[in-house]
Amino acid sequence: MLIGATLSAAPAIISAQVSLATVVDLAQHKSNTVKLAETDKRKAEATLAETKDVFLPNLTFGSGLPAFPEVGFSGGVPSIFNGTVQSLAFDVPQHQFIQAARIGVAAAALRLKEAREEVALDASTAYIELDTVNSELEAAHQQERFAEQLVKIEQERTEAGVDPLSDLLQTQLTSAQLKLKCLHLETRSATLSKQLAVLTGMPTGAITPDHASIPEIPQVHADEAPRNTYGIDSAKMLARSKQKVARGDQLSGIFPEIVFNAQYSRSTKLLNNADDYYKNPIPTNNFSSGFSVQIPLFNIAHLAKAKESAAEALRSTIEAEQAQRQNEVQIAELTGSLRELDTLAEIASLKQQIANEQLQSVLTQLELGSGAGTAAGAPAQLTPKAEQLARIDERQKFQEALDTAFDLAKTRLNLLRALGHMEDWLNELHSK
Repeated sequence: MLIGATLSAAPAIISAQVSLATVVDLAQHKSNTVKLAETDKRKAEATLAETKDVFLPNLTFGSGLPAFPEVGFSGGVPSIFNGTVQSLAFDVPQHQFIQAARIGVAAAALRLKEAREEVALDASTAYIELDTVNSELEAAHQQERFAEQLVKIEQERTEAGVDPLSDLLQTQLTSAQLKLKCLHLETRSATLSKQLAVLTGMPTGAITPDHASIPEIPQVHADEAPRNTYGIDSAKMLARSKQKVARGDQLSGIFPEIVFNAQYSRSTKLLNNADDYYKNPIPTNNFSSGFSVQIPLFNIAHLAKAKESAAEALRSTIEAEQAQRQNEVQIAELTGSLRELDTLAEIASLKQQIANEQLQSVLTQLELGSGAGTAAGAPAQLTPKAEQLARIDERQKFQEALDTAFDLAKTRLNLLRALGHMEDWLNELHSK
């Protein structure tokens, strides 16, 4: 947070290396999704307090001072002030509502953790992709320089009549394509920088990824014991909360409700003398207390409310089951993709190694010669053109390997979250 505040005060053009852990913390602190989840949690806590506080006495004060002299008999007794105490003394359904609110608080807390994980995943993915794109962009600029050198060599060979014009045109086309690729990577890098700026609240372009701060992503598999994600656990708890509410509404039509009441008033004879209408004088101090008992007998509206609550509980239960099934399908899809990407990453790595070995072979032959001599049938001596082509190909294979490595990392992160292991990754991230 200190790094973020410092960089926020600096001009947007200043860039500094910021660790992945710092970016994740800033994103979680800035995220509106997390703020909304925190608000929901506070609301659930207030709801729980409200359901319990009905058993606590509430006290109200008032006054019944007359404004004008009374004409005729009103039946009311003017008072200087009065106070009323009221509280719920006995209500079986209310205990169900309290349990529902308590479970709702737990569900909101899990939703908050789910929101923080979601933001952490988005920030981590964008950060790792920006690190990958910056490496690819550096390699693409190298390719561009090699292509420019290749165009010069090919132009000289064409002017000398060694190569046809089509070779020069093909080389120029390759150079133009590499320039377009650089533009595409620059656009993608700017987009990711903006995305991280929005996530963290830092100036655009102020974040330069620190590759050393990215820990290795654990290689989890679907055959490992999956844990329920915070989102699924939250959905299940929300369904339980709705079931408790439905149960409370059902019991409200069965059990009586007992309310305690107490009232005190200090009467006055100002303007209106109520003693004129009563046989005995009304005392100055008046106090009464008692229990109000309400026994439900028949209430159509309440029966409909109970059915509505039961339907909402059923809907929440089905939604929790659906979220569980969707997560299982996602795990299966990510597992299949992960196996393919593991193989693709291995292939890309081997291609890069082969291209690097070919480049070294070309450089060696250009320095020492092929060793085949000038005999008939001997391979032709390599030219500087072959060197530039080999360098361009090696950089291309390097970028392809980076692309595949990012796709693999992204899939692993998503599988971690689907299996409920995202918290392990975040712990490792902050301990790095």
